[in-house]
Amino acid sequence: MTKKSSIKPANPRILTINGGSSSIKFALFGAGDSLRRILEGGIERIGLPEEILLTEAFHRRFPDLPQVACFDTAFHHELPRVSRLWPIPRPYESQGVRRYGFHGLSYAFLMGELARLAGPEAAQGRVILAHLGNGASLAAVRAGKPVDTSMGFTPTAGVPMSTRSGDLDPGLLWYLARTEKMSAKQFNEMVNFQSGLLGISETSSDMHDLLVSQANDIRAAEAVALFCYQVKKWIGAFAAALGGLDTLVFSGGIGENAPTVRTRVCDGLGFLGIELEEKRNVGNAGVISAPASRVAVRVICTDEEQMIARSVCRILGIGMAREKGNFEHATE
Repeated sequence: MTKKSSIKPANPRILTINGGSSSIKFALFGAGDSLRRILEGGIERIGLPEEILLTEAFHRRFPDLPQVACFDTAFHHELPRVSRLWPIPRPYESQGVRRYGFHGLSYAFLMGELARLAGPEAAQGRVILAHLGNGASLAAVRAGKPVDTSMGFTPTAGVPMSTRSGDLDPGLLWYLARTEKMSAKQFNEMVNFQSGLLGISETSSDMHDLLVSQANDIRAAEAVALFCYQVKKWIGAFAAALGGLDTLVFSGGIGENAPTVRTRVCDGLGFLGIELEEKRNVGNAGVISAPASRVAVRVICTDEEQMIARSVCRILGIGMAREKGNFEHATE
């Protein structure tokens, strides 16, 4: 929901607040002929179960300031119907129960960057985007359109994350309700804030910590192994959905900065045409695939804040940003 102002400032400034599962990131942009990042910062390793509160806090402090909500699900809005449907009684679909997908701001930015770096033909190919951070998901894109994504009705689904479980057998809720007297609220707390890397390792939800300690702690080693295995499995599934693969993109805090994770994820995927060049991988190069690799494997730093700022410029009409990617519409 957007409140438009009739007065447009001569030198508009846009403050983006990106509330994530374990961090708040912010950036200040100048919005003239092009977007200019003035400053940025963030707060890491926090718990934020009630983010929509950020909006309320800003409204109380700055009641006349227009606020624009950029939905993380918008990129996946055009998922094929077969990808959106849940195999449960049909009446729930009319109530909005479907696969929505998340990390859409990141995916929109990554597709724009892929087109800029590798050319429009690469962005029109068969692409798997792996946004691997404290929250982690993958998306399959073909001909510039979303085909599937690992997150579902909520961001809890898909691969294991820092504290989120990822996919589970739905019968587990009933089992724990009977054996542990666990309520639905307690189950929700467990799968969102006590599971994933933290639940398996019992020590940390941070991949960096686990990579450091995995040699001496079997629990940390198993947490890393499970994460890499599940990401690899989703890549294989999405390659099947796409009918092959042309480009694999790693992004997010883990995807951009953990060569060991990228190596373990890609190990054994030679049958898909994925082959890494280890020296480039260790150096976090932009292209980490070997020259003979049939699939281009890239590391692209995501910038959700810039996507938010672009949307604000467009929706409020307060600037003509020149950085117009092919997928900006995905944040509207």
